[in-house]
Amino acid sequence: MTTSIINNQKQSENFVSSNLKLKDIIKTLPRECFIQDRRKAWTGAIINVVLVGLGYLSIGIAPWFLLPLAWVFTGTALTGFFVIGHDCGHRSFAKRRWVNDLVGHLFMMPLIYPFHSWRIQHNYHHTHTNKLGEDNAWHPITPKKFENWGKIGQRSFEMFMRYRLWWVGSIGHWAMLHFDWRQFKAKDQSSVRFSVIVVAIFAAIAFPTLLITTGIWGIVKFWFIPWLVYHFWMSTFTLVHHTDPEIPFTSEPNWSAAIAQLSGSVHCDYPRWIEFLCHDINVHVPHHLSTAIPSYNLRLAHRSLQENWGSYLREEKFSLSLMKHITDNCQLYNPDQGYLSFNEYYKGK
Repeated sequence: MTTSIINNQKQSENFVSSNLKLKDIIKTLPRECFIQDRRKAWTGAIINVVLVGLGYLSIGIAPWFLLPLAWVFTGTALTGFFVIGHDCGHRSFAKRRWVNDLVGHLFMMPLIYPFHSWRIQHNYHHTHTNKLGEDNAWHPITPKKFENWGKIGQRSFEMFMRYRLWWVGSIGHWAMLHFDWRQFKAKDQSSVRFSVIVVAIFAAIAFPTLLITTGIWGIVKFWFIPWLVYHFWMSTFTLVHHTDPEIPFTSEPNWSAAIAQLSGSVHCDYPRWIEFLCHDINVHVPHHLSTAIPSYNLRLAHRSLQENWGSYLREEKFSLSLMKHITDNCQLYNPDQGYLSFNEYYKGK
């Protein structure tokens, strides 16, 4: 057997054999991690609004050769909007539910993201992290599923991975899973419908206004390109958080919540300006252990995990070589062997 297969089997055995409970890990975290600080929450939100405003101002006044910098800054700051909505979705922004719902809708509107549909889908991901066939945020494609797609589907997915088009992945996720309230349970459909209506009203006002005042180029310049930058980060964060050649996806009988949340989620260090604009969302392991931890307490929780559970943690540093490593080696997933590249898959046929 290859080293990667042996390592994956060892990891799978750890997922099965561990008697560790999620509550045992959470008990080791400082109590301060779970305390909501209204000043920190609202200060972060206000600063984020100011930074997005400055970003749009820079897009408006920047000469053409500086526009890419303005787009990257604004799109990254808009990713911070999503993270604030993310805290609201987990009810960790404010103590009152209606405040979380209001702020969540306001901050996710410019991204045309229905708040409640995302919230419900995302909480399901937390319940089933790295559970094969259940995790809806990121699930690897098995050879069996790949073979059932037919030639067009296979070629499209192979091109997506081989040409490293991961950065548009979240656009498909956004479009396919969040706007049809009929896909949700009956008890959730009215909430999802409301969120879809909210973003539809926002779009019906914002886009015609942009078109009338700035033309088609204005929509592209002020909304579409920053929105693409936002999705670049969403796709990248999601892929890196949950993908590593040695992270197994396991089926229900072999799945351990504690190990899946502690060792199945990757901490990745990004440049500090990205961490600041995105509210430390990449300090991701403590967030998976408990969604009650607000984003401004994630670093405190992570330091505690490093001290008490360091051997279980997976930590990376963001780089193009990391993305190349993931997209080149984690293309298909065999439950018995782990991740395969397309070359390995075709070689074994």
